[in-house]
Amino acid sequence: MTPMQHADTPWRVLVVDDEPDLVEVLCGALRYEGWQARGVTGGLDAVAAADWQPHAVVLDVMLPDFDGLEVLRRIHTTAPEVRVLFLTARDAVEDRIAGISAGGDDYVTKPFSLEEVVVRLRSLLRRTAPPGPTAPGTLAVGDLRLDPATREASRGDDPVDLSPTEYALLRYLMEHPRQVLSKAQILDAVWSYDFGGQAHVVELYISYLRRKIDAGRSPMIHTVRGAGYVLRAAAG
Repeated sequence: MTPMQHADTPWRVLVVDDEPDLVEVLCGALRYEGWQARGVTGGLDAVAAADWQPHAVVLDVMLPDFDGLEVLRRIHTTAPEVRVLFLTARDAVEDRIAGISAGGDDYVTKPFSLEEVVVRLRSLLRRTAPPGPTAPGTLAVGDLRLDPATREASRGDDPVDLSPTEYALLRYLMEHPRQVLSKAQILDAVWSYDFGGQAHVVELYISYLRRKIDAGRSPMIHTVRGAGYVLRAAAG
């Protein structure tokens, strides 16, 4: 079933690439899925098109005016909840991680299949849907709290500001306290597809959570060598 924000409101996806033919093909594929799609070929146009309030952006890293990382920063200034799927011709892991570190949610490397883009976008958009009225109550592990209804987190008296992907990861960990979760399990639950074995993305987001949750405190997120990660209440 094609994901929808509401029963009669399709997802809006902005496509940004300096190749007009690719923009047209991608927009056509997304519209075929039943989504709304708009395409632009430059960074300035992309920032201006953010007024359309897209739920997700398919964003080329290399653009003629300024790069996709700058586009992401400008869009997230006013709309931090927008999902971003990077398109890149670069093969270096460092370049891919740069987009994720800047706030992107995922990436595909050119050349890619249209099916791959659609699958990855669908995974991102599933995590964008707001919790319904039957959302569970506040999750608690030790002094760590997470409210799925508001997506607000705190440790002790201190609020914890989370990106959408950090929220999804923390929620999964808190729904399975004291359980050792493998990278494969985390990828399947949080990213909802096989990430091609690139488990460094899990490591990256675990490190983000540790900085926000464990910094200056007794640690709650632990690495179990060769097995995965476990969240448990801090030792008293």
